[in-house]
Amino acid sequence: MAVQRSIFYVPGNNPKFLEKAKSIPADIITLDLEDSIPPSEKEVTREMIAKELKEGNIAAATGADMYVRINNWETFMTLDDLNAVVVPGLKGITLAKTGHADDVKRLDYVLSKLEQERGIEPGTVKISMLLETAKGIMNAYECCMASPRNVNAIFGAVDYCRDMRVKLTDKGEEQLWGRAKTAIACRAAGIVAIDAPFVNYTDVEAFEANVRDGLQMGYGGRMIINPRQVEPSNRLYAPDPADVQWARDVVKCFEEEGLAKGKAAVSLNGKMVDTPVYLNALDILQAQSEIDAKMAKMAK
Repeated sequence: MAVQRSIFYVPGNNPKFLEKAKSIPADIITLDLEDSIPPSEKEVTREMIAKELKEGNIAAATGADMYVRINNWETFMTLDDLNAVVVPGLKGITLAKTGHADDVKRLDYVLSKLEQERGIEPGTVKISMLLETAKGIMNAYECCMASPRNVNAIFGAVDYCRDMRVKLTDKGEEQLWGRAKTAIACRAAGIVAIDAPFVNYTDVEAFEANVRDGLQMGYGGRMIINPRQVEPSNRLYAPDPADVQWARDVVKCFEEEGLAKGKAAVSLNGKMVDTPVYLNALDILQAQSEIDAKMAKMAK
């Protein structure tokens, strides 16, 4: 699965921001057709996004996967969005305000049809879901399981709080249940949980503290709304170097002193290493390997 530490959002109708995106080292760059685009600008934005995807300027400059956030089905704009932006160069679609598994299944069907019609390899375009309403949170697991294209689900705190009629705060106590449920649903479905945008983007210290809270819930990446949040997001969602070294030591010890000798528990630095510890170490090394591969690709 592709690295998804940072997902940076760019209004699809702003040439200045599109140019700036070429210098943003995010893992995914999402061109927006939804909330940041007024109704009168939707059509021209579709054209601008399709042009950027076909030319591939941002992807070439950054190595990022290119996604597009489209309007949800209830707006009756979704098909127009998809018809415009499903072109070569598109890596994924983010469906705003996903509320039910049927929303995802319908999107999967349309993507399959458009891929076939346009000569795009089947399954190329992945699905990202924004779970940002009470209905979406209650149906989180079913949504996450609804398509093999699914790669992540994003907890949308701003719209969630609006739907719940509560005040959005930096501390986020009002978000805890929905935030935790989204992370658990993603883990159960085998996809990446992406944490909510942190709107107080000037307070980097508060942002980093909030990221650490999300890490303890199981989040693996972040929806980013300001460039200054990209570096800390990439750093914090990557394995700590000390943890990587620990994982290497664990794997070496368990395989050489345990598995090779018919044992499933060994001692390392005075602590027991059994199968769950070994598997955790493998997960850390896999995550680091994916990041290393991305960085090597960008360096070429």
